[in-house]
Amino acid sequence: MADWIKLTAADGHELDAYRDGPQDSPLCLVVLQEVFGLNSHMRYACAQWAAAGFSVIAPALLDRAERNVELGYAPEDLQYGFALRAQIQESASLADIEAARAWFGERKVGVVGYCWGGRVAWWGATRSNAFAASVAWYGGGIASNKDETPRCPVQMHFGEKDHSISLDDVAAIRAAQPGVEIFVYDGASHGFGCEERPTFDQASYDLAQSRSIDFLKHYLT
Repeated sequence: MADWIKLTAADGHELDAYRDGPQDSPLCLVVLQEVFGLNSHMRYACAQWAAAGFSVIAPALLDRAERNVELGYAPEDLQYGFALRAQIQESASLADIEAARAWFGERKVGVVGYCWGGRVAWWGATRSNAFAASVAWYGGGIASNKDETPRCPVQMHFGEKDHSISLDDVAAIRAAQPGVEIFVYDGASHGFGCEERPTFDQASYDLAQSRSIDFLKHYLT
């Protein structure tokens, strides 16, 4: 049964987290939000992972700027989310995802992130030894960190028509990271995996989700 828990990061910051799925599953996953908070879409995403057998924790990464954030997808929501994100240091986000990982104890743990969370999932792979595998869905800004060295296997998913992540950026990531598995979805836009956005693409979502599940199961079991 899904519920809310409290986590404490290494620097003492206390944050909320959403938990779903079988607590004793060997498939453990930290799910990282977009800039819109742990809204209904992110809880739905957690439910999909839980249905696939994963024990899931989604830390409230925006708690360091404002608590209980649940935004929609209007332009003003996006700008508000960006403003909150700008208040949070990269090292703080890393501390928060490591706190979520620590909840699982000695089990292997993967991380998956969407948009901003995709970039944080990349940091989880390159700046931490906490994760056994990392998956990034349309991770904005990864190109600017493309030369960092991953410490675990990484898979990435991008939309061909993403207005905020160009195919040139994707090509640059490919060139810098030949060991990273990268997929581009024909005709898909940014947020193609969000059922609440007009850019939702069912076929691309289904394929990306299937690939992500197979990838994570391979490295977590």
